[in-house]
Amino acid sequence: MDLDVLNMFVIAGGTLAIPILAFVASFLLWPSALIRIYYWYWRRALGMQVRYANYDDYQFCYSYRGRPGYRPSILMLHGFSAHKDMWLSIVKFLPKNLHLVCVDMPGHEGTTRSDLDDYSISGQAKRIHQFVECIKLNRRPFHLVGTSMGGNVAGVYAAQYPEDVCSLTLICPAGLPSTTDSKFIKQLRELQESKRIDRIPLIPSTPEEMADMLKLCSYVRFKVPQQILQGLVDVRIPHNEFYRKLFLEIVDEKSRHSLHENMSKIKAPTQVIWGKQDQVLDVSGASVLASAIPDCHMYILENCGHSVVVERPRKTANLILEFLALLHSIDNNKKQA
Repeated sequence: MDLDVLNMFVIAGGTLAIPILAFVASFLLWPSALIRIYYWYWRRALGMQVRYANYDDYQFCYSYRGRPGYRPSILMLHGFSAHKDMWLSIVKFLPKNLHLVCVDMPGHEGTTRSDLDDYSISGQAKRIHQFVECIKLNRRPFHLVGTSMGGNVAGVYAAQYPEDVCSLTLICPAGLPSTTDSKFIKQLRELQESKRIDRIPLIPSTPEEMADMLKLCSYVRFKVPQQILQGLVDVRIPHNEFYRKLFLEIVDEKSRHSLHENMSKIKAPTQVIWGKQDQVLDVSGASVLASAIPDCHMYILENCGHSVVVERPRKTANLILEFLALLHSIDNNKKQA
């Protein structure tokens, strides 16, 4: 083989080896950094841009895609201990000409965290209203989406600020009483009886606890490598003290049934999506909402747990789009009548 050709192969091999070795080293030594890079890449690939908005001395972090148009903007509220990037799996299946806004909930990720803040569901709804006013999202009524804790906040928001919301999607929302205890509620009761409430299943501090949380939250069994589990834990551990404080706040009597207490005030057309095998919040909550909210559309997803957004992103995106198309059609018919 010609020496120049051999040198070319050596140089090419070395060039390829550097990023491969960097990836392997990151995977083995700094899995949390790899996870952050993953979300950064996915946001860029989907065209989501990160921005900040300030209300007095309070900062909101959010990502967005598109611009307000003739169709309603969509505001998405994530669940407990998550962040704005949890919606990326659904964003992937939404049209690029829709105006999407995903905000970090109070105290989460890039949004301000303060010991003096009110993290009750009502307090969070007020903060989200401040965010909406900051970015002038309520110039026209928007479609509001919330899951789990974010679903609780979304429902309360729609009840308290009806002029802002043209329609609502609640995905496995918290804030409802249930006649059937979920696996998670049973675990909490056992922990309370044994006085080990510091071991909240939704706040893992080891890879093993993270694996247990993923099993609790999803019906689909994802095979997650140990290193990725470690990375997920490493990302969360610095925030676990805040998560414990927040959890105790939202399960307190002031917030525990906030959605139930406000659901009769919801006037916007509402869509409820729930995983039939939800082990965190029992699926019976869907019927509670459907019987209380006028013009409520209920969808129960088979073979799906609490993490609907992760387990069934395409189906969830399609249901939201079909719901919005139905409302648009009804609105047009009313105008023509």
